Parts: sequence; structure tokens; C-alpha cells
Amino acid sequence: MSNTNLAMHYVCTPPQARALVEAHSQYWVSNCGCREGRQRCARSRWDLCLMFTPADPGSGSGKREASRADVESILREAQDKHLVARPFRNEARTATDGICFCCDDCCGYFLAPPEPCDPGDQVTVTNWDQCSQCGLCVDVCYFAARRLNGAELLVEPARCYGCGLCVAVCPEDCIQMAPRA
Repeated sequence: MSNTNLAMHYVCTPPQARALVEAHSQYWVSNCGCREGRQRCARSRWDLCLMFTPADPGSGSGKREASRADVESILREAQDKHLVARPFRNEARTATDGICFCCDDCCGYFLAPPEPCDPGDQVTVTNWDQCSQCGLCVDVCYFAARRLNGAELLVEPARCYGCGLCVAVCPEDCIQMAPRA
């Protein structure tokens, strides 16, 4: 696939987001343009647009240099509030310039996608022998790959973008990430 076929954004797991962060030594943060545009977010704070280059303008206002402690706070917020890590590429699609942390409450990508987003390189695999069908994974699956049909959990792997949020909330530890075929 040529770089021109890649979307600006893609999805990754929290460990992959951490690896992207650890590959850099300087950071900038701005308010999320989606949160500002809707003037609300019931799920999380606004200053979650993380950038790895000083040239990136950010998607919202208030761009500032961020310390590693600021970045750790953003990563904790993403974990605690079940936010999807959506890294973004530069215009040439040759490098990742930062990470948006998105939710289904305010983010345009989930409410009315203005642009495509590439799925991550991983997909979930469920051990059905361990699964209690509790449905906690459904609540954090913003891609509708997991849903309940009565008391039965249904999973559509083709809809999974590989964010890994379901892995983090599963009390049975029966969901794992695997390379996308």
C-alpha cells in the first residue's frame, strides 16, 4: 500500500500509544477540536490532543509544550475514561505526528466521521470458554464490533478497529489482541 492510500488517522492499543510516546522526548498538547466544537464532553477533559512536533498546530486552541508528567496524565485519563488512541500521520503519511484520544460522546469521528480512519494492526480474539457474556466489553466498543443480543454476546471481527478497550475492561481476561490477518 502506498503512503497516499493511508488515512490521516489510525487506531492503536494503549501499549502501542505508549510506545509512540516513548519514541519521542518532546511533546505539545492542545485542546481537542471536537470537544471545543461541541462545547462539551461528558467523558473527559479537553486538553488531550498530543503532538510530537512543534510545527503541528493541533486541532483546538491552547497549544503548549507538555512535560512528560503531562503526557503521563493524558495516558492515565485515556485509560480511566476509556478513550480510543487515534494517532495521526503527517501530510506525507510517512510518520506519526501525534495522538488524539477519542470517545463516543463528543468526537466527530464516532458521531459523524468527517474522514476515514485506518484500523489498527491488531484485532480482538475472544476465548468463548472463559467468557461469562457479561457485556462490559460492549459498553466500550465504540466501533460496534461487540453487542449483546439478549443475553448473548455477539462479536463481528470485521468491525473491530483494534483499540483494545475491551481487553482492559474484561473481568474474565478472555479477550486478547492478535495480529490482524
